[in-house]
Order: sequence, then structure tokens, then C-alpha cells
Amino acid sequence: MLKHLQFVFAPIVLLTMAPHIFAGEVLDRIKQKGSITLGYRESADPISYIANGKPVGYALDICHNVVTEIKKQLKTPQLKIEYKAVNSTSRIPEVLAGNIDIECGTTTNNKQRQQQVAFSTSYYVADVRMAVKKTSNIQTLKQLNGKAVVTVQGGNPEKYLKMSAKKANIKIISLGGKDHADAFSMLSSGRAAAFVNDDIGLAGLIAKSANPKDYEIVGPTLSSEPYGIMFAKTDPQLKSITDGVVNQMWKSGQMDQLYKKWFQSPIPPKNINLNLAPSGSYKALKAKPNDVGI
Repeated sequence: MLKHLQFVFAPIVLLTMAPHIFAGEVLDRIKQKGSITLGYRESADPISYIANGKPVGYALDICHNVVTEIKKQLKTPQLKIEYKAVNSTSRIPEVLAGNIDIECGTTTNNKQRQQQVAFSTSYYVADVRMAVKKTSNIQTLKQLNGKAVVTVQGGNPEKYLKMSAKKANIKIISLGGKDHADAFSMLSSGRAAAFVNDDIGLAGLIAKSANPKDYEIVGPTLSSEPYGIMFAKTDPQLKSITDGVVNQMWKSGQMDQLYKKWFQSPIPPKNINLNLAPSGSYKALKAKPNDVGI
């Protein structure tokens, strides 16, 4: 586990926030222990993943700006950053148990999760589709009839796949990967004919695979997934801070800069460029930032 990694980040000016707020439950815990624990994903490139031995990615950069603001609000400039890896199954329990203070990954803001946890203004919207090997000639959902399809255990794509399969009147063999890398290995090894997940996650896995040209992202959009920073519902002050940071990043153009950094430039560890243009979903969120779940 990566702990006690401390960084210095450039301050972000929040035009929409008051100069100081009273701490809530999570903020009190952060202040008392003198550190903040960020939950991250190990293989959700380029949003949240490990490169050169440390957590990096689009979501981590956003969370680091949140940490900068928390330091200002709590008047704790020496606040340390600790990291804890989570996956689709463990992320919510880790938040509820207080083992992580904020989660910086690929967690979809949906109505069901809102009953347990809170989300910031969304920082990205992903479209759920499927990755296949080009040699399979699979292009549509109906072509998956009778075939094995993998999703990440505990993630929304599993639910959308089953709903879509039922609607299309097809039968699939459902497989579950423990994380993104495990699920992709099932596709690459031939154990699964398709891997259903958010498009950006699929693009990242394909780009860093041994033979990127062997794969393609195909089929219909099964769902659009808004990603937000996740944290405990018991701290409305933390909600105010995260919303303020993310909203200002959208307003200032900083989010677009991060998009270019992580989606349209060489990224670690192999300096691969995903070359992904902003989707219509991303542009709609940029025009009207919100925390509306699905």
C-alpha cells in the first residue's frame, strides 16, 4: 500500500466559496489525524491508476486540488496525503468505514449509491460500450448471443449488460473480473468474447496492451455514466468544498487542460497517447456542470 506520499500542489482560487467553513465529520477526522486518505483505482487508466509506483490520473489531479482547498479551509498546510487502493466491490465499504476520506476513481454517481454516499459535481461522463478483438467481427449486441462477456465485479456495466441482453432477447455467459486489468485479460486470452465497460477505461486498457491494433470499441452505448468524487454523506461541508473546486475547474478551463493532459497527450508509464476527442457527453457536462446521478 502506498502511504505517506506527500506532494506540493499549486493552489486553486475558488471564487464561489466562503473564506472559511466549519468542519464536518470527515473534515474533523482529517484534521485530527493530520492526514487525508485518497481512494484510488489501480488500473483505471487514465482516470485513476498506478504508474511508476504511485497513483496518478485525471481524477487524482482533481482530488489533489480538493486537498489544497481542504488545507486552506482547515488551516493545516502540513496535511499529509495517504493513498489506499480500492476496487468496485470495496470502494463504498471503505468510505463508510472511514478508511478513505474521498474516492478518486471511476465511480458512477447513481441514485442507488446516493442512498449510502455523496458525490461531488461530476468531473467526467463515460459511455458504456464493449471492447472486442477485431478478428471476432463482433459489432452488435446480438452477436454476443451464446458468448461469454466479462464486466468488472460490482460495477454498473454488469447491470446494463444484463438489461440490454434481456431487451435484445439474447443469452450471454456472464463473467466477472476482479478489476479492469483482470477483466481485460479475459478478453485478451479469449476467455471472453467482449469486455463491457466505460469507453475511456476500455481505450486506456487497449492503448497499453501488447497489441493495441488487435482491439476495437464497438456496439451501442448501453449507458452514460457521470463520475464524481465520492465521500461520506455525513459531511455537507466536504460536499461544499468538492463542489466548489470542481465547479471552478470547469469554469476556469482547468478541466479542459486536464483533459488534454490525460486524454490527448502521452501519459505514463509508457507515454501512450489515447488521442480521444471530447465526447458529446463531456461537452454537455462542461456547458452545465452538475451532480445529477442516473
